[in-house]
Amino acid sequence: MTTPIADGTVVSLHYTLKDADGDVIESTDGHEPLQYLHGAGNIVTGLEQALLGKVEGDEVAVDVKAEEAYGLHDERGILQFPRDKFPPEPELEVGMVFAMQAPDGRTAPVRIVSVEGDVVTIDVNHPLAGVDLHFDVTVHGVREATEQEKEAGQPGA
Repeated sequence: MTTPIADGTVVSLHYTLKDADGDVIESTDGHEPLQYLHGAGNIVTGLEQALLGKVEGDEVAVDVKAEEAYGLHDERGILQFPRDKFPPEPELEVGMVFAMQAPDGRTAPVRIVSVEGDVVTIDVNHPLAGVDLHFDVTVHGVREATEQEKEAGQPGA
């Protein structure tokens, strides 16, 4: 009997992620399948909803609007800081990504969007914020999560 994808199941899948122009952003092709705990917010909401009820062997093509993926680009996420708030090395360049600690203690990737004199402008939005996505997915396996995995919110815990 096959187990359908539902909250509390560990799902193993292969996927190819493309943008609206059909350009491949990432893929598990040639790699191990991705594993996640369904219902724990480990993958984007739109994809998680589309996979509900699918079983091993199912192939799914899913278009996910930005709002149900990494959200819309928020202009409030464009911030400016003095250059001396950054390490002296390496030389800062547009497009560089580095980790920044938020006031709540979490770290998140941020991207430099400009360096003008002593002012560095960063974007704290996810790089795919505002981007509609397309996933081609093959469900590789589905199983019930262990209690430890459910408590940890991720497989393999």
